[in-house]
Amino acid sequence: MKSILVTGSKGQLGYEIEGLSYTHSYKGFKFFFTDIDTLDIIDAAAVESFFNNHQIDYIINCAGFTMVDKAEDEKEKAMSVNAEGVANLLKCAEKQDTGFLHISSDYVFDGQNHLPYKEEDQTNPVSAYGLSKLKAEEILSSYQKSIILRTSWLYSEKGNNFLTTILRISEESKELRVVNDQVGTPTYARDLAKVLLDIILYCENNPESFLAGIYHYSNEGVCSWFDFARAIIRHSGKSNIVIPVDTSEFQRPAKRPAFSVLNKKKIKSVFNIIIPHWEESLITCLHQLD
Repeated sequence: MKSILVTGSKGQLGYEIEGLSYTHSYKGFKFFFTDIDTLDIIDAAAVESFFNNHQIDYIINCAGFTMVDKAEDEKEKAMSVNAEGVANLLKCAEKQDTGFLHISSDYVFDGQNHLPYKEEDQTNPVSAYGLSKLKAEEILSSYQKSIILRTSWLYSEKGNNFLTTILRISEESKELRVVNDQVGTPTYARDLAKVLLDIILYCENNPESFLAGIYHYSNEGVCSWFDFARAIIRHSGKSNIVIPVDTSEFQRPAKRPAFSVLNKKKIKSVFNIIIPHWEESLITCLHQLD
């Protein structure tokens, strides 16, 4: 039985992977779900010890320093978790010939494009968080069994994310002011979790080639944060007023890309996946809260 190590399993993506792991499609795998309390990836000795005690066929690295604004004040910590932690995992993965699936971000781009970003487009992060995610990509770039998935605007019904924040604020205020000049695509964590596991299934069924490289994944469609917030309010049956505002109205430590739409043609063609529209997935997610 092949084994899969999922790091950062208490986060929203790890949580969704664990939920899917019990379904029939993935019963053929043995899963190890770890988080900082059971496997701190910045502790090189702990990572080495874990691999010495377990044969790992695949890593899905969901661990990360994801607080974008806080990363501006804690640059070293963000780099330590997002890049050095990846290096620690990679060192052990190379010894066991482990497939390495890693989550990266639209924040590796500067947001100056007007067409959806392709995998080969020039990176230019404008925040400490984005820089740390790019560094991780560079660390993994030479490993022939690594698959990097860049994603955007990740949310779920669990944890602190845009969806749960809007729902919380909607209980506190009749009016919500949301930026309308940042454009991208929301990604439902459950959809991304399924894609990660299906990629592993694909690799198992096609052992002659691992298809390493960088891929883009988000839900289909394009919207602003304002559009996303308005859809959350509408589909949750609330009557709050959502007011569009410019980014300049919110002074935040980290700069955000104004445009971070990802071109997903490569992942769809290589792995033959169908991606749901962001609003369809939002409705599915909201039903989990009922």
